[in-house]
Amino acid sequence: MRFFKIIAVIIVLLVGAYAASMYYFVDESKNFKIVKEVDYPVDKVFSQFNNLQHFTRWNNFFTSSQSIDIDYYTPYEGQGSSMSYVDPKNDTDGEMFIRYQNLNKTLKFQLFEDKNENPTLVDVKFKSLAPEKTQIIWYVTTPKLSVFKRVENFWTEDRFAENIDKSMVNLKNVLGNKVEKDNQMAAIKYDSLMVEKEEEKLLLGINVSTSNKKDALYKNIVMNYNKVYNYTTMDLGKKDDEFGYPVLITDADNYKDKEVSYFLGIPLSKKFGVTDNNFSFRTINPTENYIIYYKGTYDGRVKAIQQLILKAKKDEMRFGDIRQTFIERPIEGQEVNLKLSLSVFK
Repeated sequence: MRFFKIIAVIIVLLVGAYAASMYYFVDESKNFKIVKEVDYPVDKVFSQFNNLQHFTRWNNFFTSSQSIDIDYYTPYEGQGSSMSYVDPKNDTDGEMFIRYQNLNKTLKFQLFEDKNENPTLVDVKFKSLAPEKTQIIWYVTTPKLSVFKRVENFWTEDRFAENIDKSMVNLKNVLGNKVEKDNQMAAIKYDSLMVEKEEEKLLLGINVSTSNKKDALYKNIVMNYNKVYNYTTMDLGKKDDEFGYPVLITDADNYKDKEVSYFLGIPLSKKFGVTDNNFSFRTINPTENYIIYYKGTYDGRVKAIQQLILKAKKDEMRFGDIRQTFIERPIEGQEVNLKLSLSVFK
């Protein structure tokens, strides 16, 4: 009996020592700052923060779980917007609010996690360092914790910093695809032949062989584009601003053949395991291209392709595949909006 009393006294002393150390040496809440930079204009970056539907697509706090369920509430953007989430697998839930907005400069968030009535306060400031560079500064104040929970403050900053590091990778991928699309649309000059250097791309898509009879090829492209798009968005859970324009790769002069083979894919930022054997990855190496933008019937693209081939022969350049980038998604019965790229080399 005396032994148990001694053990009880020791436990009480340890608990008391722990409580005292937490009370006197650990703050009930924690304040810290995290600074990052991205190579995109401040208005493009800000719009990914002040719209919570955009925010949850790249923020690792939300994207890291496959079981999380999110509801958004009006207004969906700016001051007064809010959302709630439930993650049954990880047994967490919470609410997030945007309490203040100064366009392209400041946002103030409140995050209530689980049953905690005290929110995490996150003030995010945006500073334009150059036309194509933005500094993002997070000022974080964690919720007040009871004496026995204050030990969590030892790893809160590291956990938050790790989440931001992963989120920034996702954000750069989203902005890269979005800005690339915007820049491509702004740079379009139809029927003008230009030279362009293309960086490496990773495509997820499908290999196809089909008839080149009238309308049959384009109908087949539309069908397979829908397959790739549905697999990417529904099976893989990717959003439209997470990938680039669809690209069709084929031999430059196979428009004359009775049967055409092509690869149709959607650009993604990284490779991962694919469970459906119908789909595969293909890497496009950096190349120099002769390009021309074309809008009209799909059959009418042949004349534009012939212009590219004629230019390559005139310049005594060898050429490889023709890449057809669909600036607007292919739809049966409608005209196409294409960027035609012929890879050339000496």
